[in-house]
Amino acid sequence: MNIKKHIPNLITLINLFCGCVAIVFISENNYLMAFFMVCLGIFFDFFDGFFARLFKVSSPLGLQLDSLADMVTSGVAPGYVMYSMFVHSGHELGTHPAIPFLGFIITLGSCYRLANFNIDTRQTDSFIGLPTPANALFIISLQIVLDMYAESSLLILELLTNQWVLLIITFCSAYILNAEIPLFALKIKKFSLKENTLQIVFLVISVLMIILLHYIAIPLIIAFYVLLSVINNLFLKK
Repeated sequence: MNIKKHIPNLITLINLFCGCVAIVFISENNYLMAFFMVCLGIFFDFFDGFFARLFKVSSPLGLQLDSLADMVTSGVAPGYVMYSMFVHSGHELGTHPAIPFLGFIITLGSCYRLANFNIDTRQTDSFIGLPTPANALFIISLQIVLDMYAESSLLILELLTNQWVLLIITFCSAYILNAEIPLFALKIKKFSLKENTLQIVFLVISVLMIILLHYIAIPLIIAFYVLLSVINNLFLKK
């Protein structure tokens, strides 16, 4: 038996396990641990592909397993967090018990993106639409920002407990996952300052944001990534 060919799939299953544990933490309102478990799952999500290429054992099974694991870690988990945010928010949309379930629109958008990604041959070196792991970090970090800064910032409290704001974030999340927006590649293939200016600018600004803003920087960095990609696309068209 060739053990090497099973290593990437095992790593993928560890990603799935991290997603399952994250969902348990979300059910217990322990969003910080849920965030760390999703981060750990994303870490393993990166390395399953890395080892598949390293050992030259890429397979259709691995591709399907990867999407199924991502569906839990980066699809169900952020949808569940948004559901929870709706539950603990105000009642701008009313008090109907079905309203919080709108948060799972994020899960539906993630599912559609993951299925489409498997058949889209354009996304080998860069992405079209926001990857599900980045979207998951964005959504879950919103709850962490709310937990940590609500007492010191009335603006954060009012924004992230307003159902209309949460609904807008939900629909924007599902849209940006599947939007035909090319996002610049974060991988640096050639050690050339000219060819990697965009990546270096993004990295430097992201590090500065983390130092200055801590957890608030996480959703801002992901939003900045999308915005910078849009601006870059406009310049490329000229």
